[in-house]
Amino acid sequence: MAPPPPSRYRGRFAPSPTGALHLGSLVTAVGSWLVARHHGGDWLVRMEDIDPPREVPGAAADILSTLHAFGLVADEPPVFQSDRGTLYAVAFAQLRDQGDLFPCGCSRADLAPYGGVHRDGRCVAPPDPSRPAAWRLRTPDIDIAWTDDLQGPQTENLRATAGDFVIRRVEGLWSYQLACVVDDAGQGITHVVRGADLLESTARQHYLQRRLGLPSPGYLHLPLVCDAQGRKLSKSAASWPVDPADPLPALRLALAQLGVPSHSAATRPERFLHDALAVFDPASLRRSSLTHTPTL
Repeated sequence: MAPPPPSRYRGRFAPSPTGALHLGSLVTAVGSWLVARHHGGDWLVRMEDIDPPREVPGAAADILSTLHAFGLVADEPPVFQSDRGTLYAVAFAQLRDQGDLFPCGCSRADLAPYGGVHRDGRCVAPPDPSRPAAWRLRTPDIDIAWTDDLQGPQTENLRATAGDFVIRRVEGLWSYQLACVVDDAGQGITHVVRGADLLESTARQHYLQRRLGLPSPGYLHLPLVCDAQGRKLSKSAASWPVDPADPLPALRLALAQLGVPSHSAATRPERFLHDALAVFDPASLRRSSLTHTPTL
């Protein structure tokens, strides 16, 4: 049964501890904070630490301390996905009992001739009981439509673009898609503000929410911060960490990336953000990526 809808706006910033906080992540954090505060709502932080092979030791604590140094203080203690495996297991069992899941031994190489997409619940690899299996969600040939609060109307055919996507990986790790929808519902998140690289995940999450009987939050996808070659900053050599000892230059740059005017003379990040909030209008957010990042 889905929880009752919250009576006030609840947003979140959900980084993965794969390294220090960089400018692209800071832009998402500031953007989600501004939208939540503009609506008089809560702003939460969730650490998406369910992929140990990609995580950097100490990165989670470093990200949290950096956010605090930048004046971005959550309204509730941070949630760590690594502590929530029992909840994901319950959702997994529900999907399995409904017949939504099936085990799959197909590798990326097996699926390469099909564009990397698994469709119709039909595995292309021959059954091999000795081979570890992932668990996939059966996806129908349907269009998922929603309106993004910044990018506008969106439609995606789930079978064509996502196919039967993974819910639990071969290694036994939970997928981002499952953990995200379970936690957004469990934390009462009403609106998700995140980077446009996750726009393609939205249809999958909408469908998972339907199958699990969970509410769908509103979505707003911010443009990515790109380097001079148009690469996402986190994939670029320019993905330097922001400096918690000197937050104002990065905060000014983050606001510029978002299209938010900033003329504050404040010397403390908390006051600087307060001044930015006073002139903030979600309708003025930049809709497309900048392709050059000035040096901090």
